Amino acid sequence: MVLAGVVPQTPSVFIIVILVATGLVWIGTGWLEGAAERLSTYYGLPPVVQGSVVVAIGSSFPEFASVVFTAAAGVFSMGIGTIVGSAIFNILVIPALSGILAQQGVESNRNIVYKEAQFYMIAVSALIVTFALAVIYLPAPNRGELVGMITRPLAVIPLFVYLLYLFIQWQEVSDYTQDVSTDSIAVGREWGRLVAGLIAILIAIEQMVGAVEGLGSIIGIPEFLAGVTIIAAATSLPDTLVSVRAARSGDGTTSLGNVLGSNTFDLLVVIPVGVLIVGTVPVNFATAVPMFGVLTLATVLLFTVLRTDLTLTQRESYVLGAAYTLFIIWIIAESAGITGILKTV
Repeated sequence: MVLAGVVPQTPSVFIIVILVATGLVWIGTGWLEGAAERLSTYYGLPPVVQGSVVVAIGSSFPEFASVVFTAAAGVFSMGIGTIVGSAIFNILVIPALSGILAQQGVESNRNIVYKEAQFYMIAVSALIVTFALAVIYLPAPNRGELVGMITRPLAVIPLFVYLLYLFIQWQEVSDYTQDVSTDSIAVGREWGRLVAGLIAILIAIEQMVGAVEGLGSIIGIPEFLAGVTIIAAATSLPDTLVSVRAARSGDGTTSLGNVLGSNTFDLLVVIPVGVLIVGTVPVNFATAVPMFGVLTLATVLLFTVLRTDLTLTQRESYVLGAAYTLFIIWIIAESAGITGILKTV
């Protein structure tokens, strides 16, 4: 509910809330990015770990917190379309905007291509396997042949995979040395800025998502279409701002690492934590697999353009943007009943 229902729930109010929330997210991500960079320098973290773990978890905090709050309130439901739609937005749109707005392109490296991107594909595979086990061994009664129940034991599988990811990143830290002086960094103040940035982003995204949902219901946008497109983009705004800021400052490692690390965190931690709180969550395999198929294709496309000369050029950025446009066209066709690839039984 926007502003706890204390203001009129009208389209004009929703638009104002979206604009104000966008400004607050911009301020919060500035605090988050600056504090994360200085704290990473203070603790001796390499740039790839800063982007794929520290900043990625921070910019994913609103999604994580919203899952925890709704699950604790007993109203948690896992919308596979919205979650994967957000992941596809991150993989295609954020690098595209970063490459276009950075003008000189976004520099990649072998750590991003051969470690982050490939591990992210492992994360997608791990979640598909978890869903498949739910359908095979825990079918949901009276919900169709391809609907299963994800339980707490199954939710532990992706969490273990994320622990492996953290172990790999810890190895990266162990092998890294830096010669930068940290005497001028006020650790307490930077931690305070980091927490303040997270709180600002959390409040802004909560209000923005509520305003987008309210505006969509008034205009008449189908729930599935709004979830996969508008809400997915709204919840990805912190990741977008962080990555674009880093790309424009010439830090391609943080920019691209944030995208892949944020998606890895969302798939392997955010979803399982919600399941652990609720206990059991139904999953429709017939809807999940086609969406994960698109996500896999998007990841392969990003992997390919990053590997060419280890640089994401403006031309390649436009290719990523065109791919997302095709995805939106397909989702609109699904919502209009023109195509029937997704099965919502």
